[in-house]
Amino acid sequence: MSNNKSNKSKMLYTFFAWLISLAIFFPILWTILTSFKTETEAIASPPSLFLFDWTLENYNKVMQQSPYFKHFWNSVVISVGSSLLGLLIAIPAAWSMAFIPTKRTKNLLMWMLSTKMLPPVGVLIPIYLLFRDLGILDTLGGIVVIMTLINLPIMTWMLYTYFKEIPGEILEAARMDGASVGQEILYVLAPIALPGIASTLLLNVILAWNEAFWTLILTTVNAAPLTAFIASYSSPEGLFYAKLSAASTLAIAPILILGWFSQKQLVRGLSFGAVK
Repeated sequence: MSNNKSNKSKMLYTFFAWLISLAIFFPILWTILTSFKTETEAIASPPSLFLFDWTLENYNKVMQQSPYFKHFWNSVVISVGSSLLGLLIAIPAAWSMAFIPTKRTKNLLMWMLSTKMLPPVGVLIPIYLLFRDLGILDTLGGIVVIMTLINLPIMTWMLYTYFKEIPGEILEAARMDGASVGQEILYVLAPIALPGIASTLLLNVILAWNEAFWTLILTTVNAAPLTAFIASYSSPEGLFYAKLSAASTLAIAPILILGWFSQKQLVRGLSFGAVK
């Protein structure tokens, strides 16, 4: 009897899990389908889900009118560059707070996390003026720096939780063998915490890839990523839904593919240390 109840509970949880997953994925599916419609079919009421004249016209026009591959390369540089730079800062910071804590370590972690609760528009003017005076508006270097600073609290928090699960005795043994701080982090800590470091890197790449607020404010042409590429299809004349959907599909496809192939690594890293 208990087994039957357990099986029914599992089936119910599975059903709701699939229902939630479909609800989350439906807007993405709708965007992809709309990208293959004409502009007339895209705004038709009632809309058609699959029964329409499929066309690649929107993709052809998007690729011809906009330098997609330039925006794509900018997104790669910004997301990967800010993630690697963030790791160089977050790993030593998380190491010091995990293995050499002070009375103010928890307060410092909470303060770092609280900065993520600040609305970006609250610091828009000073950051914009600072970028203007430094001459780094619409530059890849400037966007990499701002993306690093935005996601650094999350990276530090994640790495801190991973490092806390590692016994300090392992690092103490390395110190007794004469390892320097750099060798301790590079040759002892990093290999043990590699799943956590990898998941932190992947998550930051996704966050940086999807960031739209700062990229639209601080870039125009030279450093504009795919988020700006999507926004360029919103004009005073109105929204061209089919072309906008095609641009959105081209922008989200790379990160969706990355997420699909790295999902095991993400899950493994996010659950690092959960089971002893």
